[in-house]
Amino acid sequence: MKQDYDVIVIGGGHNGLTCAGYLAGAGQKVLVLERRDKVGGAAVTEEFHPGFRNTVYSYSVSLLHPAVIKDLQLEEHGLEIMERSAGSLSLLEGDTLQLTRDGEQAKREIARFSKRDAERIDAFENEIEVVAKAVRALAMEAPPNMGGGLRDLWNLAKGGNALRKLDAKHQMVLGELMTRSLGDHLDSWFEGEALKGLLGFEGIIGNFADPYQPGTAYVLLHHAFGEVNGKTGAWGIARGGMGAISDSMAASARARGVTIETNAAVEKILVERGHACGVVTEDGREFRAKQIAANVHPQILLNKLLGDEPKAPDDQRRIDAYRSHSATFRMNVAISELPQFTQMKGKGEFHFEGAIELCQSLPYIRDAYDTAKSHGWSQRPIVSMQIPSTQDDTLAPKGAHVASLFCQHFQRHLPNGQNWDDVREQVADHVIDAIDRQAPNFKASVVGRQIKTPLDIERDLNMVGGDIFHGALHLDQFYSMRPIPGHAAHKMPTEGVYLCGSGAHPGGGVSGLPGRNAAKVILRER
Repeated sequence: MKQDYDVIVIGGGHNGLTCAGYLAGAGQKVLVLERRDKVGGAAVTEEFHPGFRNTVYSYSVSLLHPAVIKDLQLEEHGLEIMERSAGSLSLLEGDTLQLTRDGEQAKREIARFSKRDAERIDAFENEIEVVAKAVRALAMEAPPNMGGGLRDLWNLAKGGNALRKLDAKHQMVLGELMTRSLGDHLDSWFEGEALKGLLGFEGIIGNFADPYQPGTAYVLLHHAFGEVNGKTGAWGIARGGMGAISDSMAASARARGVTIETNAAVEKILVERGHACGVVTEDGREFRAKQIAANVHPQILLNKLLGDEPKAPDDQRRIDAYRSHSATFRMNVAISELPQFTQMKGKGEFHFEGAIELCQSLPYIRDAYDTAKSHGWSQRPIVSMQIPSTQDDTLAPKGAHVASLFCQHFQRHLPNGQNWDDVREQVADHVIDAIDRQAPNFKASVVGRQIKTPLDIERDLNMVGGDIFHGALHLDQFYSMRPIPGHAAHKMPTEGVYLCGSGAHPGGGVSGLPGRNAAKVILRER
C-alpha cells in the first residue's frame, strides 16, 4: 500500500525527531520510520534491572542547543534539565583533584599541584569559551560545499563573518585548536599532570586516538560549545534519563502532526529518474515522498539504502574510506549503596552530583590508547562515572542508586580473532575492578548491570564501528569535509536525499543541530 508524504525521515533518533519537528512546524506532512521498537536512538532510557532505570547509551546533557529546546517547545512537552553542579572529581593515586563551577575553589585546588597552573586556568578557559562561541555560530548553519554554487559561496561568507568576529589572538587560538594535538595544547599551558588528565578527558570522548595525534585538540573544543540552562560549557542530566529528551521531541513532533512508526526498518530508498521518490520497508510496505531525510550513519545511507544508485568513483572511494571507530564501552550498574572512595573519606557526598573521572594524566590516556590498540581494551581503563540518582530519585529504589559508566579506548575490532560477545563479562569485571580499587565497597554493592560493548552499540544503533559520533571528528571529516567533500551541506549524491544525523556537520553529541540544519536545507529546496 502506497502512502504519500512531503518528507520521510528514516531513523527516529533525536536528530531525526528534531528534523521532523521543524519540517512539520513549517507545514510539511512528515513520516518518521524507526527500525527499533522505540524512538530515541542513543538517547533512550530503559529499566535495566528491576526498579533501576537509566540512559542506555548517551550520557550527559550539554550540547543540546537552546534554539532546539525553544523552537520545539521541549520544556512544554516535559523536558527538565538539571545542572551537574559538583563539576568533576579526578581520582588519583592517594589524592584527588576536584574542580567545581566555583572559580575560586577550582584555583585553590589546582594550586595544590601547581601555583602557575592556578594562575593560568582562567585565561585558558576564557580562550576556549571565546573560540567555542564562534564555532557554535558555524554549527548553526549548513557548511559550504567545495566547488559549489552561489548558495555555498553565501554560506562560506557567513562562516567567514562568524570567525572574523574573533580578534587576531583568538583566530590564532582557533588555528592551534584545529591543528594541534590535545597533549601538545595542554602541555603548552599547564605543568600539573592531574589537571591535564582531567581536562584531557574531554578531548578523548568518542575519539580513539593518541592524545599527541595532530588534530585531537579540536574535540576539546567540540565539547566546550554546549551549555546548560544558559551556562556555557556546563553539563547536566535530564530528569528521567536522556530518553526524556527523545520523549519530549517525539511529543512535540506528534503535536505538530508528524506520524511516527516504530518496528519499521527501511530496506531501501526508491529512486526514479535520478530523484528519490519514497522508501520500501523490510516488511514490504512502500511510502512515497519527494524528499527523504536520513538520520542514519553515512555509510549505511550511501552503501546500503542507496546501494544500487550510481555514484562518482571519488564519492564511492571516499565513503568506503570514511573512518568510524570511537571505541566507547558503556555500562549501567545498579548499586545498593554509594561508592565510598578512599580518597574522599569524610568529605561528604557533594561530589556524587558531578562526574567522577578515572583519567589521571596524559601518559595515562596514552597508555590506555596503546594497550587498547594492541590488546583490544585498555588495561588501565579510562572511566567517567556519574550517579544521576543522587539528583533524580525516579531512577532507582529509595536508598539505592544507578552508576552510569562511560569508558574510553575499547576497540570495536578485537585482535587475535576475539569477539566482544565472548569477552563482554570479563571486560565489564575489569572496569568494575578498576573502580573497586578506588572505592573498596563498590564491587560488593553491585546488584545488576547493563553492558554495551562497541559491538552492541554497532548492532543496536547501526553505528558503524560502534562510533557514537557517526564518524571520527578529525580534520578531514569536519565541516565542508563531512561526511565527504562535495556533499557536506546535507544534500547527498542522489537528488532529494538529505543526511540529518551525526554524520553531518556539526557532528556527534545530543545537540539536535544536524537535524535542525538539515530541515532548513530541505525547506529551502522545496
